[in-house]
Amino acid sequence: MSVQQLLALQSSGSMGWLGFAPLIFIFAIFYFLLIMPQQRRQKKWQQMLGELKTGDKIVTSGGLRGTIVALKDDYLHLRVPPDNLRIEVSRGSVASVTTPEDTSKPAK
Repeated sequence: MSVQQLLALQSSGSMGWLGFAPLIFIFAIFYFLLIMPQQRRQKKWQQMLGELKTGDKIVTSGGLRGTIVALKDDYLHLRVPPDNLRIEVSRGSVASVTTPEDTSKPAK
């Protein structure tokens, strides 16, 4: 084998690895910018759903605001003002828990 043939074999082998490097780099960027933050949000949302209790004020994904009056496995009952309607909604539709501001804090 000549030196030229050895260099040709060496360079073609390293090009195969360098061809995959941009794909690996793009996947890493997608993972850190898109996938990982979404997993964190999902985990935080699941934790919030697990900590729901009677008396919590919530907002549903449909925009209903109410107070939890009863909890079931997959559903919860809300009391919705102004007529104190009692509505049954699924736990998955809870978008956020709204906590009233603590009035016991001294004013500065």
